Amino acid sequence: MRLCKYHKLLRDSHITSEPILKPGSFPLSIIFVLLGFINSLKISVFTCTDEIMQQEIRPLVAVDIIEQLHRQFAILSGGRGKDGAPIITFPEFAGFSDIPDEDFLNVVTYLTSIPSLEAASIGFIIIIDRRRDKWSAVKASLTRIAGAFPGNLQLVFVLRPSRFIQRTIADIGIKLYRDDFKMKVPIIMLNSVSDLHGYIDKSQLTRELGGTLEYGHSQWIHHRTAIENFAMTVKTTAQMLQTFGTDLAETELPNDVQCTEELLSAHTDHHSKLKDELKLAVKQGATLLTCIREPVTRSANSKLSSDELENVATVERLLAQLDETEKAFDQFWTKHHLKLEQCLQLRHFEHDFREVKLTLDNLMEVQAGFADIGDSVTRVEHLLREQKQLEEKGQEPLEKAQSLALHGEQLIQNNHYAVDSIRPKCVELRRICDDFTNETKKKYDILGKSLELHKQLDKASQWCEAGIYLLASQAVDKCQSQEGAETALVEIEKFLVTAKEHQLSNPKEILQKLEDVQEMFDKRQVSLKKLAAKQTRPVQPVAPHPESSPKRASPKITRPAGVGRHCNSPPFLSFSHIINELIETERVYVEELQSIIEGYASEMDNPNLVHLIPSALQNKKEILFGNLPEIYEFHNRIFLKEIENCIENPELLARCFLKRKEDLQIYEKYCQNKPRSEALWRQCGDSIFFQECQRKLDHKLSLDAYLLKPVQRITKYQLLLKEMLKCSKNSEGTAELEEALATMLDIIKSVNDSMHQIAITGYEGDVSELGKLLMQGSFNVWTDHKKGHNKVKDLARFKPMQRHLFLYTKMLLFCKKREENTDGHEKTASYSFKNSLKMSTVGITENVKGDNKKFEIWYNGREEVYIIQASSVELKNTWISEIRKVLTGQLEACRGRTERVRFGSVAFLL
Repeated sequence: MRLCKYHKLLRDSHITSEPILKPGSFPLSIIFVLLGFINSLKISVFTCTDEIMQQEIRPLVAVDIIEQLHRQFAILSGGRGKDGAPIITFPEFAGFSDIPDEDFLNVVTYLTSIPSLEAASIGFIIIIDRRRDKWSAVKASLTRIAGAFPGNLQLVFVLRPSRFIQRTIADIGIKLYRDDFKMKVPIIMLNSVSDLHGYIDKSQLTRELGGTLEYGHSQWIHHRTAIENFAMTVKTTAQMLQTFGTDLAETELPNDVQCTEELLSAHTDHHSKLKDELKLAVKQGATLLTCIREPVTRSANSKLSSDELENVATVERLLAQLDETEKAFDQFWTKHHLKLEQCLQLRHFEHDFREVKLTLDNLMEVQAGFADIGDSVTRVEHLLREQKQLEEKGQEPLEKAQSLALHGEQLIQNNHYAVDSIRPKCVELRRICDDFTNETKKKYDILGKSLELHKQLDKASQWCEAGIYLLASQAVDKCQSQEGAETALVEIEKFLVTAKEHQLSNPKEILQKLEDVQEMFDKRQVSLKKLAAKQTRPVQPVAPHPESSPKRASPKITRPAGVGRHCNSPPFLSFSHIINELIETERVYVEELQSIIEGYASEMDNPNLVHLIPSALQNKKEILFGNLPEIYEFHNRIFLKEIENCIENPELLARCFLKRKEDLQIYEKYCQNKPRSEALWRQCGDSIFFQECQRKLDHKLSLDAYLLKPVQRITKYQLLLKEMLKCSKNSEGTAELEEALATMLDIIKSVNDSMHQIAITGYEGDVSELGKLLMQGSFNVWTDHKKGHNKVKDLARFKPMQRHLFLYTKMLLFCKKREENTDGHEKTASYSFKNSLKMSTVGITENVKGDNKKFEIWYNGREEVYIIQASSVELKNTWISEIRKVLTGQLEACRGRTERVRFGSVAFLL
């Protein structure tokens, strides 16, 4: 029967004092338990509580039959029989027989579902009040109740019609038709309410039945509706918790800081809203509880009926379940929120780790490039200063790395879930810091020894020169006498005593000069001792031999190594050594380019790895790698082979660079694309695709470090050519080496200028139509325009404009330099276009009175004058020279149509 099923749900064993949520059980347990309890407050056709999660059948609630309840043809007053049986009263109702069967069944079914299972199991007592009605009404009521009453019956009391005839008919009728009513319980016919009081205590009967029980039907309906609304509110809240809990459980942790922050914020906002919903539900329940208890609160003599007590118990159980649910949900949220916060900490840690590691890797790479140990005291001292600057530059990133490692250890100590990811990074940071520190110490040690060696070599060289001077200054004629020979011998012996200060443990070729000078002194000593031992006859004075002049060293003496780096002295790095270094690094460079192309670029077309490539990287291989394949092909097929041929013919090396001047311009295209490549890498560099490629290649550095190699390579060529030039001064091939070095410097300048050029913004024309970019740089600029009445006077009073100038063969552009931060990375410059001057219509004034770093560029017969101040006189002269070349070239090209006019120090073209 429905009543039994309802009561079973209402008092289901799941409603206990234990917490609903256990660790790991959210959110299913909330719905299984809480919704089962809430649904038990209504009439349901479920066969078991498990079906709550399987189907949703809308139960019967007071609001569905509110009109029928308001008609008050049947009421549950809350009274009880002596054994606790619930009492249902059918008051006098004129249209009782006209009530539709469905309405009657719904009301009776609803009323029998309200008492507790324990009370309902005793059986219901029905009181039918028909004192003012006829026997036909009594009969109809009994028949309808017998056929439709859904609960267990204990007794049926009938207050029979009060009129004599109808009462007589009722007595006869009840005897004749008792079996027709199909009731297995006694039907007691009562003449008056006083007879009813013999069966039921007055305190359990309403005033209409002569009792003292306070009952208001409208208030009863209001309480029932409020209780069921509250139950629905709790159910809705539980469902929201379930949905949110499911979302939390299925949420994947983001891989970057921004997404993690957004997810944490979204989840926290949602949690706050749910907490507000819970607070509102609790407030609603507390208000409802206060309303039900209001009679007792208002009067100490008042007592709540059994049904009202059950209503109180129901609301209290709902509130208790809501409290347990909230506590369990808070416990679950605390764990989830902690994990999100730890995820955000991890993403910040990983982001900082990548930035610090990149900085440290760059420092290590720069430090590794300090391979020179110096060839003189001055050079070694310069290297020591550079090493000191590098050490000072590395202090901040080293401190950041140590601080980040300490932060990582703190995360581990705080039981962070990603210990296996954090600990290796902490170890890596400390390893790089230790490597940098140890390498710095090693460099200082080597350079210190080199400095000491060169100081000793300088002292030895000075000692040799002083010895040579001493020997050359001893007059031969004075040494022919015994006294003169003894005097000279004493001078030599005193000088030789200082030789111990310059004894070195270096190879023989380094000490050759010391040995040669020592040999000269030994021979002179032997000669002088012979003269001092016997009196020799006077000889004609002879002037010192030219070879013994104090200003010229003996031909036998070789210069100590390290004093110079010319190839006619034994250098630390010879020409052949530099060529070997060039070839070896070129081979390594080609291998690295090949590994990048095959290990990264080609893998982007591998169908097995397509799913690992971020969407932002799709179809952008050319942006990330630029023209790197073209650079690789040139070096692999052409340049490497040509410089390898120079091993046997070093003099051909400079020609390789001169011959391939145009080919090396490919680096300009690569460098122009580099900003786009770096921006794309910052967006996608953390993807699993790059990590997988790096793992397969067994590269210690990530791809972005290798993408810097081409930029570093062109700089390396310049440095190696400089070293070669030092070893070949005044020798054959020097001129070609100088030209090759100038070529590389031009290429580097061209690349640098083009990098600035692509950052020009706001110029409406096509920059490529302005001719070749000759110069670019920043200057202070004043204007002296004579337009109408707006002539600018007393320029010194005005602050100069900061302008970046671009000199083309056809145009001079004035731009304003701007610097912006890009995603937390270093500042990038852009140049906002402000003005332009056609070179065919400008003139220059080379010198401006009062400042030798200023010059003028003017336009349209000095209608517009730009006073430009360079940072140095040299820079000013360089720009004037280039502008002259442009103007002279235009003059020669247009000689038939132009005429050159000079006014003092002013030159301009018509």
